Amino acid sequence: MAGTQSGANSHYSMKSGGWLALTGLAIILAGAFLAHFIRTSDGISVRDIRFAGADGTEMSALLYVPQNATAETPAPGILAVHGYINSRETQDGFSIEFARRGYVVLALDQTGHGYSGGPAFSNGFGGPDGLRYLRSLPMVDKTQIGLEGHSMGGWTVLAAAAAMPEDYTSMVLEGSSTGAPFAQDGSPGWPRNLALVFSRYDEFSKLMWGAGRAMDVASSPKLQSVFGTDENIVEGQIYGSIAQGNARVLYQPSTTHPGDHFSADAIGRATDWFAATLKGGRPLPATDQLWIWKEIGTGAGLIGFVMLVLGSFAVLVQLPVFAPLRAQAIPALPRRDGRWWRLFALNAAMPALLFYPAFVAAFFLLPATPFMPQAVTTQVTLWALLGAGLALLLGRFMKPDHTGANSSWPLSILIAAATAAIAYLALYLTDVLFQTDLRFWVVAIKLPSIRQWGISAIYVVPLTLGFMVTLRTLCGGMTVRTDSSLKRYVAAIFTMTGGFIVMLGLIYGLFFATGSLITDFDPLSTVIAIQFVPVLAAVAIIGIFTWQRTNSHRPGAILVGLLVTLYVVAGTATQA
Repeated sequence: MAGTQSGANSHYSMKSGGWLALTGLAIILAGAFLAHFIRTSDGISVRDIRFAGADGTEMSALLYVPQNATAETPAPGILAVHGYINSRETQDGFSIEFARRGYVVLALDQTGHGYSGGPAFSNGFGGPDGLRYLRSLPMVDKTQIGLEGHSMGGWTVLAAAAAMPEDYTSMVLEGSSTGAPFAQDGSPGWPRNLALVFSRYDEFSKLMWGAGRAMDVASSPKLQSVFGTDENIVEGQIYGSIAQGNARVLYQPSTTHPGDHFSADAIGRATDWFAATLKGGRPLPATDQLWIWKEIGTGAGLIGFVMLVLGSFAVLVQLPVFAPLRAQAIPALPRRDGRWWRLFALNAAMPALLFYPAFVAAFFLLPATPFMPQAVTTQVTLWALLGAGLALLLGRFMKPDHTGANSSWPLSILIAAATAAIAYLALYLTDVLFQTDLRFWVVAIKLPSIRQWGISAIYVVPLTLGFMVTLRTLCGGMTVRTDSSLKRYVAAIFTMTGGFIVMLGLIYGLFFATGSLITDFDPLSTVIAIQFVPVLAAVAIIGIFTWQRTNSHRPGAILVGLLVTLYVVAGTATQA
């Protein structure tokens, strides 16, 4: 009877896992289809293209061509560029709305980003190459060219404007600036017909314009020199003349630096400026925007991706080859007592407390090299290893009880690799069918390039070791016997993310209340920290799910190590 019961449970687990995986795949494909439908609305075609840049560097872009743009009836063109450690899809909101208004849009991957080759920052960030390629297209009106860039993407289009000063008509800088550290100084006559969209809560106001608070950027002497005035700039007022090419205007939406990508106001300001400065577009009010539905589609795909990972693991672990991994999970603690709360406080606070020290230390002590070619991935790796090392050190004094089986290393590696392969095959399918990744705002899962697969091999072992210690504590030291499955997931999620939620809540609570960013010594890491909340929540879910089926942290830790490594490497910049 016991064998019969075990076989029935195995069959039920495989069946439920199969349904979970299929549901996840269906959500991914449905979301990708919705994204493609929105991108191609009104007869717009979207193509994934590659072209040769300076020194033969392969450049990558998405090309949006509206129905009205042909060689016989060329349309205005816009070069749209993402910011640092982003990719071409980050500009989807802008690109979709520009294309809907009749503009040919080249959404470029900067050098060292996405699928473009070369190191980051090289060849003018790829800006001159992008503008040159855009102007070469037969369906583009070469007399009506707009440039739009967010953050470092602004420096990219400024590099294009500096290299080809007569080859564009107007420009929108989103959360960006002229001048140091990476762009040519601006003046009342350069760049041509400039709109600056700089949000009231932009985290980079000191770096960009020397303003302590973004809401005070109108009084920045650096910005005033670009506008040709020594008085506070009036938001929305046009300075200079569009006809003479020296027009300037400032807009300040009520959002943050990364919020520009998710702001109908920021996107609408850009579409209005190009409507005023470029001839030949399709008139649409700024409020007529569809891009949010593309975000909803690919955002749903992120949820489907996690479901596919969980379902695939549940099916695989029931296969005969993985039978030695299957085990009834044994929680570590009989009840949630004072000891559990102390462990919770420590394990929730430690990752957040180590975040800035690890990121700053890696920035100064571990510059990018061919052996560690991605600065941000190196920062994440150091953070994970420091957290693991400190957890092991504290464990020697606290001596927490750990339950769980030491499952087979080869089988743990095999099931983790197989699960990740299934998930990334689904990602490949969405790329082939719909030319999209999975993303919602700042969180994005991209299919890695061949180069990025190789870089992942450098970082995957140390990152996996870090998560090995983390999940050993989470699953083998903090699970409670009396908890329901749901309560177990909730406890794990808040253990992993609680410190970051509190830290970001304090930082942004003060920021929105006062306009001053208390972490303005490192605004980039502050923005990066936002991603840690959803990513660590997914890590907690995967960790508990795999532990409940194996009574071991190993398969889940290896799977998480693979997924997080691929997530970070494909989504950041390569400097060496």
